[in-house]
Amino acid sequence: MSLVAVEDRGPVRHIVMDRPEKRNALNKELLEGLDEAFREAADDPSVRVVVLRGEGPMFSSGMDVGDLRNLSESPGNLREYRTPLVEMYNQLEEMLKPTIAQIHGGAIGGAMELSLACDMRTMAEDAVAGLVETRIGLIPDVGGCSRLPAVVGLGVAKELIMAGKVIDGREAHRIGFANRIAPADELDAVTDQLVGELLACAPMAVGLAKRIMDSAAKPAFGSTLEQEVIAQEFLAKSDDFAEGTRAFQEKRDPEFAGR
Repeated sequence: MSLVAVEDRGPVRHIVMDRPEKRNALNKELLEGLDEAFREAADDPSVRVVVLRGEGPMFSSGMDVGDLRNLSESPGNLREYRTPLVEMYNQLEEMLKPTIAQIHGGAIGGAMELSLACDMRTMAEDAVAGLVETRIGLIPDVGGCSRLPAVVGLGVAKELIMAGKVIDGREAHRIGFANRIAPADELDAVTDQLVGELLACAPMAVGLAKRIMDSAAKPAFGSTLEQEVIAQEFLAKSDDFAEGTRAFQEKRDPEFAGR
């Protein structure tokens, strides 16, 4: 059974991560399902807006713990593991259709990076989001370091990433990460309102404006994506990452915390 569900509401395609028992953790099967769904949405002329959301208690808890464990044991496989992820995330940014991440519960690590690849984000007020990779000795390397500064500004992005900070929906809206926020039970309606505003505009003009703004906001995007993987390859072989993953699995603070 696919871990991704697709629901069409007229010209709006909802792509739903459907692994609720694992908090929609991004494992290989789920990521492959998203890749296929994004390609189909981009190529379908009847689809004008894409909404990405998660089934169950949260948007997504991020990369699957098992995949992180495998990476810590075989850091040489990092680039091979990461390349299809980057290509899949980039589809959201590159398709000539507006994309919205609807975040409830939480979007952590790679899931927050996935939401950053969307054009806009709606978020429940009590939901949380964070790029917490530095807490285990890594960096956000699927576009997080490259995309977040363009969304919230460099100083705020540095604080969020370098301190592994987790924020709620109200703070996310204040700093510009979330375009719209609402109580959790009103989030669907707020997303629908934003979708309606997008549908009121000419689709080709919307798509081309999106493409130009993305290029203007991140002129060195290809270069910084490569810098992310180079840095991550170095960190994946470090003692800090080995200790960070052990501490995470053992539910304790890593030895480097508080140095």
